[in-house]
Amino acid sequence: MTTPADSTEVENTETTGIAARRRDLGNGFVVRRVLPSPLRRMVGPFAFVDHMGPVELQPGMGMDVRPHPHIGLSTVTFLFDGEVVHRDSLGIDQVIRPGDVNWMTAGSGIVHSERSPAATRKTGSRVHGMQLWVALPTASEEISASFQHHPAATIPSLQQPGARLCTIAGSAYGLVSPVATHSPLFYVEARLDAGARLQLPDEYAGRAAYVVDGTISCDGKPYAEGVMAVFRPGPAQIVALTASRVMLLGGAVLDGERHIWWNFVSSSQARIDAAAAAWRAREFPAIPGDDQEFIPLPDEGAGH
Repeated sequence: MTTPADSTEVENTETTGIAARRRDLGNGFVVRRVLPSPLRRMVGPFAFVDHMGPVELQPGMGMDVRPHPHIGLSTVTFLFDGEVVHRDSLGIDQVIRPGDVNWMTAGSGIVHSERSPAATRKTGSRVHGMQLWVALPTASEEISASFQHHPAATIPSLQQPGARLCTIAGSAYGLVSPVATHSPLFYVEARLDAGARLQLPDEYAGRAAYVVDGTISCDGKPYAEGVMAVFRPGPAQIVALTASRVMLLGGAVLDGERHIWWNFVSSSQARIDAAAAAWRAREFPAIPGDDQEFIPLPDEGAGH
């Protein structure tokens, strides 16, 4: 998904609040984009956060994110409701369902699409989930593209008073995800009862909590649905003011600045320019079975 920086950010004494902005990707499929924002581009290695839906797709309608390229990052997709078909230029054709994890590493370059399955397109469906990008360390930016799918049953979780925690990627709360990552990080789904208190992992410099639904409090300030609280280093705690679903994320700061333009992330602006030229010249590999459409560069037509 694309990366225009279109969020707003408000500072307080302890945390930064970033309110997501709505974007229509077509056919009424709405996302709320949190990162990058004008004042906060990344949290640890996380360079992009989209909250997809929830959206009710009527019979005959579907989500269609046409083929588009990536470099220098990993995408991680996690659904709460619905199904999405991932296809890519490696030949992967994988349906993701709620609780599963799709982790695609672009490295030197990959093309993928995301669409509603034929069956749910006929009947209509509800789609709701998250898609994040993780920028790769400099030494891994040009590795070969790869793809991982981990079913929901393989993703570790634990129940503690007032909270159910699921470690989607990385390690946190004594849980280690089976997803192979390229830098130290954590990405956790936390479902909290009203009144529950939860400490964030404190071993990472960059940390944030995004409210999918409900309302939480951080440092005495409320954060409602569609807002991300970004924490400073040191002990941090969230309190659920209502029953809430919160995505916790963060990790080690990467080794240097990252440039982000459209679907490309790199430590080198020249590398991004080269990737744009390659996409313009149609030099990226095609997706088997999904090679009739594509998303042009932003200056050459409507993006997504």
